[in-house]
Amino acid sequence: MTTSRADDAERTSGPPAFTASQVQQQTTSDRLLAAHPWLAHAALVAVVLLLGASTAVLAEETVRGATALGLFLPGAPVEHLVARAWPAGAVLGALVLVARRWRPLAVTAVLTVLAVLSLRVAGVLGVLGFCLAWGLRAVAARHSARTAWITGASVLVVVTIAAWWWQVIGLVEIVSWNGAHTLVPVDSPPVRQLTEPEFSAGSRSLTVLLLLTLLVLGGVTGAGVQARRVHAHDLALRYAAMARERDTSAALARSAERARIAREVHDIVAHSVSVMVALSDGAASALDRAPEASRQALAELSKTGREALDDMRSVLGSLRPADADAVVERGGAALPTAPTETDLHAVVDRFRAAGLPLTTSGLETPLPSDTALRLAVVRIVTEGLTNVLRHAPGTPSAAVALRCTGTVVEVEIVDAGGTRAGSDRGTHRGLIGMRERAALLGGHVQAGPGDAGGWRVRVVLPTGGSNEEDRP
Repeated sequence: MTTSRADDAERTSGPPAFTASQVQQQTTSDRLLAAHPWLAHAALVAVVLLLGASTAVLAEETVRGATALGLFLPGAPVEHLVARAWPAGAVLGALVLVARRWRPLAVTAVLTVLAVLSLRVAGVLGVLGFCLAWGLRAVAARHSARTAWITGASVLVVVTIAAWWWQVIGLVEIVSWNGAHTLVPVDSPPVRQLTEPEFSAGSRSLTVLLLLTLLVLGGVTGAGVQARRVHAHDLALRYAAMARERDTSAALARSAERARIAREVHDIVAHSVSVMVALSDGAASALDRAPEASRQALAELSKTGREALDDMRSVLGSLRPADADAVVERGGAALPTAPTETDLHAVVDRFRAAGLPLTTSGLETPLPSDTALRLAVVRIVTEGLTNVLRHAPGTPSAAVALRCTGTVVEVEIVDAGGTRAGSDRGTHRGLIGMRERAALLGGHVQAGPGDAGGWRVRVVLPTGGSNEEDRP
């Protein structure tokens, strides 16, 4: 019961809808990168250049070790080619990756061409395999899974063929030959005398396996980025729909409440006019034989007319024509006329008869003569006790307290909580209607869980005084 009405209260003042970018920018790093997108590009460029510089040193040491072992002829151009192609590939790959977010497919294609050229010219892939993984990550993040799979497979096939034909130095060679020149005496002849190392299927296979691993990691992380973006977009759409539903529900509740108040005008006018007609007839009949009684009747007639006009101004002044037109345009069904009865004892008796264990206090307090205020009190008490019946069935106790001062009328409705689950979650408009009715009279409503459990509704309606202590 408490949860149901807590949801009702939250729906009247729920959080505003937000965008997908706001959903994604939940951490400090996300907000920083969103505010300064160039930081991501700069960081990736720095990583690629640092990785290229460190691995280029290892590649040069590998060529020297291979030459000392006799796998390359002394003075062979391969040493100069590796020393230039490896860092050049790192620089070009880093620069191309800057455009990965805008043209991921084009960036991946360019990186593939650079990898093939590096293998053809110098026999090394370098850090371009790492760059290809980042390119495929961008493809997977921006395009469909089918596009990412086709792109990754194409890159793997093309680079595998190039590596199988032209690779000279890969991961196996770096591990095996790096620093070998320090183990061979300076004046000793080379172990073997080859123009280039012999073909090694195992070395090529390890290179292909490493490239496949990098591409899979890039594709998986890119798919994760896209899934997160799609999820954030869905959340933003859901919150936008919730915000629209909340606003629509609140507008409908306001229109319905004002329509009910408008129908109350009929009761006010009908009652007042009937009294005025009776007073007028009585004054006319007593004009000759009882002039004093006739004057009293005319005075009462004037007083009743003024009160009716005041009530009509109070009620009609709270209604905006735009809201009334909106109700008419929607063709809404007529709602039951609000009660004009202002006897709270009768209201309480009806709920007691329905089986509600109800206690009251202060109902003997006379209410102000303002008909709109009296009707608001009756309507709010009726709505509050109805909610107790709906949402707290089997409650051991419920109480209604009324306090009236010179400046405010305060009504409090408290229940101890239901012993069974409520069968009706309601339309979530009852609390909105109470708040709207109170706001039209300049008051406010507080609703929420009670201190000892159950539910508590407190309504404060001003009577026109200026006591600061009773103001909301």
